[in-house]
Amino acid sequence: MELREFNNQVHPTPDYPSPYGSQHSLRLRTVPAQETSAAQFDWAPPPEDAEDSNEPRNLRELPLHMGLKRAVWQVQQMRTPVVSSSWNIKQSQTFRRFCEVAKYVLSYFVLWKRGIQMIGGHFGGGVQSYFLFLRFLVILNFLSSLLIAAFVLIPSIVFRSMNFNSTIPTVNLTGVEICLQYDPKPDTLMVFITYVLDLISGTGFMEYSYLFYGYYNNSMVESDGFSYNIPLAYLLTASFYFLFCFICMIIRMGGTARVAVVTGGGATGGYSTLVFTGWDHGLQGERTTNLKQSNFRNRLQVDLEEERLKKKAASLTLGQTVSLYALRVFLNIVVLILIGATFYGIAKATQFSQLKQKETTGFVALLLQYLPSMVITASNFVVPLLCDKIALLEKYSPSTTVILALLRAVFLRLVSLGVLLYTLWEQITCEGDIYKENCIPCNYYYNEYKCWETRVGQEMYKLTLFDFLITIATLILVEFPRRIVVDHCSCKLTQWVGRQEFLVAPNVLALVYSQTVVWTGAFFCPLLPFINTIKFILFYYCKKITLFQNCQPATRNFRSTTSNFFFLLVLVFGWMLATMVLLYSVTKIHPSYGCGPFRFYPTMWEVVPQATEMLNNTSAEFLFYIGSQKFSIPLFIFSCVLLCYVSALTSVHGKSVALLKSQCKLEQRDKQFLVRQIEELNATVQKEQREPQQPQRGTDTATRWNQHDNYAFARDEDPRPY
Repeated sequence: MELREFNNQVHPTPDYPSPYGSQHSLRLRTVPAQETSAAQFDWAPPPEDAEDSNEPRNLRELPLHMGLKRAVWQVQQMRTPVVSSSWNIKQSQTFRRFCEVAKYVLSYFVLWKRGIQMIGGHFGGGVQSYFLFLRFLVILNFLSSLLIAAFVLIPSIVFRSMNFNSTIPTVNLTGVEICLQYDPKPDTLMVFITYVLDLISGTGFMEYSYLFYGYYNNSMVESDGFSYNIPLAYLLTASFYFLFCFICMIIRMGGTARVAVVTGGGATGGYSTLVFTGWDHGLQGERTTNLKQSNFRNRLQVDLEEERLKKKAASLTLGQTVSLYALRVFLNIVVLILIGATFYGIAKATQFSQLKQKETTGFVALLLQYLPSMVITASNFVVPLLCDKIALLEKYSPSTTVILALLRAVFLRLVSLGVLLYTLWEQITCEGDIYKENCIPCNYYYNEYKCWETRVGQEMYKLTLFDFLITIATLILVEFPRRIVVDHCSCKLTQWVGRQEFLVAPNVLALVYSQTVVWTGAFFCPLLPFINTIKFILFYYCKKITLFQNCQPATRNFRSTTSNFFFLLVLVFGWMLATMVLLYSVTKIHPSYGCGPFRFYPTMWEVVPQATEMLNNTSAEFLFYIGSQKFSIPLFIFSCVLLCYVSALTSVHGKSVALLKSQCKLEQRDKQFLVRQIEELNATVQKEQREPQQPQRGTDTATRWNQHDNYAFARDEDPRPY
């Protein structure tokens, strides 16, 4: 009765177009009796300028199911006339299909794709981010090895073996004849243990090889109009190597930052996105489906843990907040004391090692050579472990705890490496005073460091090798026995200890530390990136084995979106440290007289101006113009203007994103309000259905209808088709 009376009312038509031939709402599925009873479709193809007009597309915006839309589209395609641009359209479609197929085929060649997906499904995105970071470093080191091999290693091998005509720069060496004495060639008859010790320490036959700086010569090869300047190629290759690594990191950081911005860097609005749009409907098989479900479960656990800690922090009183911050300040002071003691121990161990290793031989000499590496490794293991225990008392969220632990550990490791390099610099340059007795006449401590570049390369080589050996020893001697004892012993102590958890922060920091060591020593040990590539490949399989065999899922997960960006940011800090070492070595410290491609130059950078003088006038003037103030000042001004423009654009986009987020929140509240109104209306209707019918019910119902303000229809809309 109520709906019949409601339908008999006259309502004006809405003021927006409708695809049904009349001007009724899109919700109307029928038309008035005087019109046709079938829906009127525009079967003609859309006009050519349909995309430029403001009218909605006829087919795409129809409220029809996909089968009927597909039938209408096929009819429209049959009536589409053949135009001259159809060939271009077919070519573009063919090219698009080719790109899709190529992308699908190349996805099978992605390194460790299946294994990393399995890790993400079982242990969450945090652990998966570590292996993604490891894969990035493997590819980066491999490409860097190809760059060094193409421009330094292979030309040096070819020119040395084929005896090309080469020229050596003539320099006045009067007074520095003693500095030219350098003969690291080992004896031909050696026992096996000596070969092993040389292999581990980088001395003996390893020292005078293509592995280290001192073996490369300083000649310029000329043959039939072809010339190749080996010192210039050595320096420019190192420069491009650092620039290439920096560009790769920036590109990857940009992609990671975009993901963090899209997801909002947190759990706000992430539940709906994950639940309604996060599932991959192309998954096939029970195994992949279970992995995806496990990944979803881990991500939801992270979001819920973050929200729980935020609510707990918001409920603290003023006194509890002050006591919490006071506790955090005290714990940070304790952490700084531990890190300072570590730096002091590393400096003393390095000084003792450099002074005493020449006085001993055999295994004791090997221990003295590895003493700085052992102290650094031990401190990097013990101090971060104590810092992690301290971080549990600070009561941060899981993501903040990981980032804070990573900051402390990266400060410890990178600065410990800086302390080692600073100690070496003090001894090589006589504490920065080249006029001291030990540094005369070579401008460096010749009696102790006959080829100081090779000596620095040996230290970086030993750090890289020792880090790998410690990882393998930990896997075999600690992690596997712990898992066996926990699985086969039921006492309370072993059950309390349990299986180990895969801690992301220390493992990521170990990768950053290893890569920083490689960047620092790549100029003095050109094959170090290739060694690090093999090392990281073995790391992947060792970590994967210990993850599935010895580790349990973490009790506290963390969000990997922001952590991935932070991992790369820490890696950039390591790159900056290595770049500072390279720049200072190239521009300030005098090269060794008896070894290396820069042996007769006052500084390593001097090879660049001398090579520029050999160019023709036009090229030389162009290079000088680029380095002059006439070019650098306008370039600096243009960079500042561009930076201001990008900053303003970023600010505008940020405000737009904030406005859209606020609109989304308002829409969510509106939906919640509508849901409550619908629930109240349903409850009222059900209550009325249970009551006995009264005589004047139609008028009362119409009154109640108007009171509820049903937004399904406008007040002046005709609902009779319903």
